Amino acid sequence: MIKDYVLPSKKGTTRYLFFSGKGGVGKSTMSCATAVWLAGKGYKTMLVTTDPAPNLSDIFGQTIGHRVTAIEKVPNLHAIEINPDMASEEYRERAIAPVRGILEEKQLAVIMEQMKSPCVEEVAAFDKFIEFMDDPQYDVVIFDTAPTGHTIRLLELPSGWDKEISKGGSTCIGPSASLQGAKLKYEKAVSYLQDTSKTSFVFVLKAENLSILETARSQKELGALGININLLIINGLFPAEACTDAFFKKKLVEQEHHMAIIDDQFKAIERFRFPLMPSELNGFKLLEAVGSFLYENDARELPSAGSVRHKSSGISIVFDGDKINPLLVPAAGEKTRYVFFTGKGGVGKSTVACMTALHMAEKGFKTLILTTDPASHLEAIFGQAVGHEPRLIEGEPNLYAARIDQKKALDEYRARILAAVKDLGDEVITSVTEDLNSPCAEEMAAFEKFMAYLVPGPYQVVVFDTAPTGHTIRLLELPSDWHGYIDLGSLTKKTSDGTVQEYDSVIASMRDPKKSTFAFVMYPEFTPIVEAWRASEDLKKQVGIHTGLAVVNMLIPRESGDNAFFDSRRRQQEKYLPLLQEKFPVPLLGIPLFDHEPEGLKDLAALGRKVFKT
Repeated sequence: MIKDYVLPSKKGTTRYLFFSGKGGVGKSTMSCATAVWLAGKGYKTMLVTTDPAPNLSDIFGQTIGHRVTAIEKVPNLHAIEINPDMASEEYRERAIAPVRGILEEKQLAVIMEQMKSPCVEEVAAFDKFIEFMDDPQYDVVIFDTAPTGHTIRLLELPSGWDKEISKGGSTCIGPSASLQGAKLKYEKAVSYLQDTSKTSFVFVLKAENLSILETARSQKELGALGININLLIINGLFPAEACTDAFFKKKLVEQEHHMAIIDDQFKAIERFRFPLMPSELNGFKLLEAVGSFLYENDARELPSAGSVRHKSSGISIVFDGDKINPLLVPAAGEKTRYVFFTGKGGVGKSTVACMTALHMAEKGFKTLILTTDPASHLEAIFGQAVGHEPRLIEGEPNLYAARIDQKKALDEYRARILAAVKDLGDEVITSVTEDLNSPCAEEMAAFEKFMAYLVPGPYQVVVFDTAPTGHTIRLLELPSDWHGYIDLGSLTKKTSDGTVQEYDSVIASMRDPKKSTFAFVMYPEFTPIVEAWRASEDLKKQVGIHTGLAVVNMLIPRESGDNAFFDSRRRQQEKYLPLLQEKFPVPLLGIPLFDHEPEGLKDLAALGRKVFKT
């Protein structure tokens, strides 16, 4: 039974559970339901999120934040949302403590400045998260992890520390003395992750091509770390009895095709099918019901659509070309329009970005679509190879695509920096080389590559398919940490000033509504709307970037799903449109649910015609 994966192997031991998967597949719901079920069975349970865009406070209806908090309505359950900024400050203080009193204040100040490196936040999050892997007071510790690509990076990070630790002195992640002391702790944590008697990895996915691809990629990358996936929860499956018309019968056939792929590709892993519900799964009673269904096969308390039919409220999203088209084309006197699609993972932003890029190319604009997402799916959507450098998409003479490859970006970055200091002597070159081998250099290099596409070039429209929300904001904030890191390292003032000046120019372009449009993609449910709104507020306050467009995806067509189940789903979507319009007083672009996953130019063009009314 699958409950064996979530219960402690024996009395007096702690079970560690990791819920992961592509964003938007329902892993937070599944992890919270598991936590509520375990606490209800008398197990003292801790729920930890490492997601930079956490939503535990929304799910439990109380403020949680960066401290262990008792969940008021669930005895035995505690939770914490790891705050990256606070974790970073705590980490810096712990790293400096061993050398405080030994070094002079000037030396300490130099180390603190160097520790403003971009990678400290991730190191700090890992450091904080393993605190709970060495705490015997809980029977079960559940990690509601960040979207897959970010989680994998978090888990891989410590394996690259050996060189940093062994070379001595100070590194961008702290003095080597403090890292040496922490090394055993990190090795112990990784050994726990690899021990199936202590740790279970649960992946949540949907019966969709992109979700399957990401799960397979994660399985491979985790396997390279000696970590196995123990359980798959296939979430959001259409109930066959509700798929009564041609549209949803086609969706059902596609779903079963993907289920056959899942059963074949992951045959060695336990799998559990979880149906799409007629309403959102929020509130303690529903979380308890989900837990009972998962671990006791008891479906009695799950919501049912019943037989009651509900009339539509009449609220709809009408395409307003006069307001939306100017957000996608170059303004008068400007060479290029930059369009950024971002949002919670799993809301379909990659498909929306590809569809929009194709639409602009068809209108005659030379268009580039670029992804900064480490878990990119442009190749799967276009059905064509997409590489590190822009290449023409076959079948559309105005459309180009590229995916930033972090390792290739690092090679380019390293070559440029070393070329800039080649005449400054062996000591400087050695020091610079050490800086370039630091854990954060790859992320810095990727951002520099990203910035290069924000300088006017051959394209009239550049569409950015960005990483999930929390990572996107981190990417934009990143260069504010570069000033100290680059200036402090042995990089020349000439090199660092050029980088900083370029960053300032790029951010100015992103803030200018005549040059750039930021579009948040979401589907009409409470959590995606509120999460997107918070992220848009963070962009405004922290970076000075205003949201110009809201994209509402996966709207159930009015002419399809003529029964109580889809009436309930449609009514739920309509219920949240006023909230969406309140939080985003900008033009709204509605995207209907397609009768199959769009793949290739033909599908994208057909979806584009529906959306843009062309």
